[in-house]
Amino acid sequence: MQSKGVIRLVAIVIALACVYQLSFTWVTRREEQKAKEYALAVVGNAAQDPDFSADNPLNKTSLWDSLVRITAESYLDSMSAEKIFIGFTYKECKEKELNLGLDLKGGMNVTLEVSVVDIVRSMSNYNASPQLSEAIALAQKNQAASRSDFVTLFGEAWNVVAPNQRLASIFGTYELRERIKPETSNADVLKIIRDDAESAIANSFNVLRNRIDRFGVTQPNIQRLGSSGRILVELPGVKEPDRVRKLLQGTASLEFWATYENSELYEGLLAANRLMKEANAGNKENEELAEPDSLANQDWTVEYPLFALLHPSVDQNGQLLPGACIGMAHYRDTGRIMNWLRMPQVRALFPRDFRPMWSVKASKQDPSGVSYELVAIKANTRDGRAPLDGGVITDARKDFSQLGAANVSMSMNNEGARIWARLTADNINKCIAIVLDGAVYSNPRVNDKIEGGHSQITGDFTVTETEDLANVLKSGKLPAPARIVQEAVVGPTLGQESINAGFISFALAFVMVLIYMLFFYNFAGVVANVALLCNMLFIFGALASFGAVLTLPGIAGIVLTLGMAVDANVIIYERIKEELRAGKGLRLAITDGYKNAYSAIIDGNLTTIIVGIVLFFFGSGPVQGFATTLVVGIITSMVTSIFVTRLIFEWRLGKGKQISFDNTLTRNFLADTKYDFIRVRKIAYIVSISAIVIAFGSIFTKGFSYGVDFTGGRTYVVRFDQQVSLNDVRTALLDEFQEATEVKQFGAESQVKVTTSYKINDESSAVDSLVDTKLYNALKGFFSGNDIPFAEFISTIDNPNGVISSEKVGPTIADDLKRDAVVAVIIAMLAIFLYIASRFRNWYWGLGGLLSLAHDAVFVVGFFSLFSGILPFSLDVDQTFIAAVLTIIGYSINDSVVIFDRIREYHTLYPKRDLQININEALNSTLSRTVNTAGTTLVVLIMIAIFGGEVIRGFSVALIIGVLVGTYSSVFVATPVVYDFYRRKQKKTEGKSEKK
Repeated sequence: MQSKGVIRLVAIVIALACVYQLSFTWVTRREEQKAKEYALAVVGNAAQDPDFSADNPLNKTSLWDSLVRITAESYLDSMSAEKIFIGFTYKECKEKELNLGLDLKGGMNVTLEVSVVDIVRSMSNYNASPQLSEAIALAQKNQAASRSDFVTLFGEAWNVVAPNQRLASIFGTYELRERIKPETSNADVLKIIRDDAESAIANSFNVLRNRIDRFGVTQPNIQRLGSSGRILVELPGVKEPDRVRKLLQGTASLEFWATYENSELYEGLLAANRLMKEANAGNKENEELAEPDSLANQDWTVEYPLFALLHPSVDQNGQLLPGACIGMAHYRDTGRIMNWLRMPQVRALFPRDFRPMWSVKASKQDPSGVSYELVAIKANTRDGRAPLDGGVITDARKDFSQLGAANVSMSMNNEGARIWARLTADNINKCIAIVLDGAVYSNPRVNDKIEGGHSQITGDFTVTETEDLANVLKSGKLPAPARIVQEAVVGPTLGQESINAGFISFALAFVMVLIYMLFFYNFAGVVANVALLCNMLFIFGALASFGAVLTLPGIAGIVLTLGMAVDANVIIYERIKEELRAGKGLRLAITDGYKNAYSAIIDGNLTTIIVGIVLFFFGSGPVQGFATTLVVGIITSMVTSIFVTRLIFEWRLGKGKQISFDNTLTRNFLADTKYDFIRVRKIAYIVSISAIVIAFGSIFTKGFSYGVDFTGGRTYVVRFDQQVSLNDVRTALLDEFQEATEVKQFGAESQVKVTTSYKINDESSAVDSLVDTKLYNALKGFFSGNDIPFAEFISTIDNPNGVISSEKVGPTIADDLKRDAVVAVIIAMLAIFLYIASRFRNWYWGLGGLLSLAHDAVFVVGFFSLFSGILPFSLDVDQTFIAAVLTIIGYSINDSVVIFDRIREYHTLYPKRDLQININEALNSTLSRTVNTAGTTLVVLIMIAIFGGEVIRGFSVALIIGVLVGTYSSVFVATPVVYDFYRRKQKKTEGKSEKK
């Protein structure tokens, strides 16, 4: 083995890098355990206080848990800027840790869609043209079966509806008169619509990101999904879904307000402090003002209870700073401060038109990035409306001053220009606040009266910030509401159960594989197990390095990788055993075994990687997590199987020690088989065709049990505190919803899965709460005592019972998911066909592999149709099922490629030997590898099916069926098909020769 030193060094460096990346996860877990211990100690001390009586409501378990959780979170907040590990703060360590998906730690996953239809209507100034309405309706209809964006579909629909009419006649409005002229072509109008729609979507994304940043969620994720106008939001740990829905679906409202100066309100703040001091000292009239002491210095808290949380806007010398900011506060205190300032006793201390608003982002004066500025807005006391809103903005763009400072240049319509001139004239040397959705985006100081509707907004902006602000200003006139089209909520209880189930299945599968390899390959099995351990380190290290999210299907992907990872070792070991049986010495047998195994290993794993890549690009959420771990696992398994094991063997040989690859029980396992597989191929064809006919018969007659991924609707998993009757639950839901609702047992007899399409087409923001209420009304009577509150039923924040997970998929998303699923399967199969055909330089090989894959996919799909409702667990056809089918495709072709590779090798060595003999010899020589790989993979999958939990049981069953069928098809379908096509070609060639 050449370059052993370099390979050894690289392996050590990679291992150390993985340990370094995973160390951040260990550090954050350690700090979180400290926070929990601290919270338990603090709450425990409070319980020993004489005032903490047995009748105190905090003695209730749920409230006790809440207090512990809140105290622990406060502790971690206080540690966010503290350096805890080799110069990294807790916050930085948290960002580098291995992230858990929402299905493992609980939380909410939401896909929002910005309505491009509303944007188009708005740009036309809500033109009542029937052609416009017809074109929009046609574009919406075509969108269900197309991957094109709505603007493109709208342009195509317009050409159908009004082929001789210019779009400029519809969109040449007063507001767009400078950009759209009567002679503007349709293509140019569509470009303007697309640009403005993109700007509106970008603005919606920025608004949502700012809202989420202020929501206080740890490690949120928000990203745009291509050019679809959809935005994915992941909020781990969120336990109040209704609050999140309201937060995310609120309308973006842009406003311009005059402000108070800091100095004008300081006396009012001092008076508020005095009022609160009296309340804390025992003033019974103002008892409602009293609050628990802050963690700040006690003397300061007593004298200035408001300033203990709202730090005054002063300089280092204690002098009041100019501007509209009247103080800063930690984000966790912002709600409490606003509650204080809204109290009648405090409101009376300030001007009637004083309205406090928080800044949209953390103050730059706070290096820790957790404090927000409170800006003093001067509201209109007559109607409460802003003197100027975003409807007057006609254009906004980033610009630069003569000194190179970034700013925003904006233009307004005539009415806006007039109001803006008056507003700026009245507020020279004061600030004007630009407010979006109740949060201050900027509060620049006005230097001069601004006329003409052209102005610049200056401030301490970066180029990116000016781009964002320009987007906000420009999109303010566009109604671009965002509605939730897909949603999944996982309660913390189910998340913890998923973690336990996932890691139990992982540990058991890992141990079983170790035992299997040790038993079958003796010392070489020990080496394979060492490589497997290295592989696990590399997988988790790589996931942490890439910032990947570990989901429950991701754990299933890692567990599946365990079974597939040993495949490379099995291929190598079986080749080495063949070389030893041929009489070669140990060193030469190892060298030739590795050399002859490379092509099969690389070809087989590359086909599975192709499937993983397709899964990643066409899947979403958990499916992408599965694809990520599968691809990473395959790559690391190839590295460890080829290089790590070889290094250990070379080290062992260098010491002059023997290496055993078998024992007395496994030495001749399937070593001298002489089965004639080709002779029985027609029987196999009959069996396969019969199974396919049965599968199609079930598919066309019985159909499938579709998940909401593909049908649209809402699914709830509800846990009761006692066993329930499915029929009784079904009847109660029918009475409440007045339509059929699907009810299935989900795991234990105290858990049910409820699926309903009630009002799924209703896009109003209130419908989700309505459905939750109806579900509660129908099911509350099934809890013992009939007294579970609605809040505890919907949120499992402190209660293990109630809705432990839920999912919503709108009809548009469902159509997209179905289309993507079909496209993903087709692309995966075609990609594999092309790879095999090019790699083996003949399309027969690709066709054999393709027919084998189609055989496996139909068999598994038919199994899910035939046994749905019969087996005691869910066999829903959803995204996860499609992931299973694609994984089966990857596994099956891996099996076939190993056999194809050996046939190619024999054909090269014995070109004149009959093809049937070469194929049978190849099948028999790889039979041990086929059985061993299937065995290890099945052991792993059985562990997932038994111990992995109800959530992925159907997924693992699909894989078990797929591995069995895939192993069969590799031997009895793929290879015989190649043989028959070769024989057909030979007969044609011989026929032509005879004619000549």
